[in-house]
Amino acid sequence: MTIEVPENYDPSQFDRPSVTVDVVIFSFIDNNLKVLLVERDEAPYAEKLALPGSFVRINESLDEAAARALADETGLKDVYSEQLYTFGTPDRDPRTRVITIAYFALIPYSLIQQYPDKQSPKAQWISMFNLPDLAFDHGEIAHYALTRLRYKLEYSSVGFQLLPDVFTLTELQRAYEIILVETLDKRNFRRKILAAKVLKETGEKKKDGEGRPAKLYQYRDDAIAEIKTRRLFP
Repeated sequence: MTIEVPENYDPSQFDRPSVTVDVVIFSFIDNNLKVLLVERDEAPYAEKLALPGSFVRINESLDEAAARALADETGLKDVYSEQLYTFGTPDRDPRTRVITIAYFALIPYSLIQQYPDKQSPKAQWISMFNLPDLAFDHGEIAHYALTRLRYKLEYSSVGFQLLPDVFTLTELQRAYEIILVETLDKRNFRRKILAAKVLKETGEKKKDGEGRPAKLYQYRDDAIAEIKTRRLFP
């Protein structure tokens, strides 16, 4: 279908703010929830850490721009990500009027390690709970992403996206405890997560510490996670 443009339409009569995407990339590293930050090499905020991001190209969608920014820093494609929020305070960028659409991505660190040559030498993994002062409003964006992640843990299985393909229940519980910053009762956690029927046993076990080997699980792709795990971990 052809859509007609008014004959006398003048696109220059309106200001044109720039549009960017910024991506909060979370991963579990050394029993800590960390976020990928990149040191800026030019003004504004030269040498300060910032979230990976990019200006949106004229012929690409927002999702395509975010996927490109994520792949540039990790070498990964087709990973879990979702649009987070739009940040548009007029003075958030000293260069010009810039509106950014923030995304967050959850990636197992084992996947990122497969592409070390794709990662920026100025990229750093920093604990989400000990962030330095970031460029622009990126600290606000990162904390908003953490809030969204915590909220989603209450009604979905999104936390599994941070884990390897197979994991023990202890590893899963630890992931939830790190994100929520609270201790969960072991029996209660296991009872609820198994009752939700979003996991399946692999038939294999993992030796963990001095105790007996622990069963290894996978997330069931066919599980309706948003319903089955609703409000399991308030």
